[in-house]
Amino acid sequence: MKKSPLPLVRPDERDAQLNALRHEKMAESAHAYVGGSTIKFYEWLESNQRISLPEGPPVWICGDCHLGNLGPIASVDGSLDIAIRDLDQTVIGNPTHDLIRLGLSLAMAARSSDLPGVTTAYILERMIEGYEAAFTAADSCDSAQMPETVKVAMRRAAGRSWKHLADERIEGVDPTIPLGKRFWPLAPAEDQAIRDLFEQENVRKLITMLRTRDDDDPIEVVDAAYWRKGCSSLGRLRYAVLVAVGDGKAVRHCLVDIKEAAAAVAPRDTKATMPRDNAERVVEGACHLS
Repeated sequence: MKKSPLPLVRPDERDAQLNALRHEKMAESAHAYVGGSTIKFYEWLESNQRISLPEGPPVWICGDCHLGNLGPIASVDGSLDIAIRDLDQTVIGNPTHDLIRLGLSLAMAARSSDLPGVTTAYILERMIEGYEAAFTAADSCDSAQMPETVKVAMRRAAGRSWKHLADERIEGVDPTIPLGKRFWPLAPAEDQAIRDLFEQENVRKLITMLRTRDDDDPIEVVDAAYWRKGCSSLGRLRYAVLVAVGDGKAVRHCLVDIKEAAAAVAPRDTKATMPRDNAERVVEGACHLS
């Protein structure tokens, strides 16, 4: 791994560093606080007796639907769409929770940008209109109907490559993860567990699929580190793993984000059947929401 002049955070020092960082990030603005306070959001809804929420049919919801969890996503055929990119809190629950969480996030973003109240009202109106439009036939919506700002984000996402990702995340295309501000050293047991994980056949096939390679192509864990990333998830286990796919001149690399699946705080429908394992719950929710 690349050396860094920054003091490295040892595994036994992480909790204190991450808790302090989470509080610092949430204090930056009202918008940042909303994004990092999922538990407080649902505590507030539960304790507020003055409002009665509509009850939609119990369906898979994001559970933490705020602006930071939305963005461009590529499908298996290479097409792009704006979708949910974080499903830690996904459960079978009341869809109203997603709408309120997103609406609050939008309102706080407008407030943090010093926009007038009427602009906030317009933003929330457009959100509801977009939600209603999603119930129409899928082929009635196309890119021509997207706002120009969304089109710009989509064009930028379509033009990104491995080099862009590597420059942004690991400061270059060299097959190493630089330890320092964002990446911290692993404990020996963590390093071994990660290498054991990537020896599993289902994981190997996933990696070859990410780089559009044959299922039987070899993969190798080149480097790994603890990844200091996110806001509300700071304090959970999170790792960056640099994996080589193929061999010789045909070798390609991909950066894999491994994140601990914790229990969801989003209220779930009491009659719904969901996987007890949190990782399986996240995967199943992602399959239903994709």
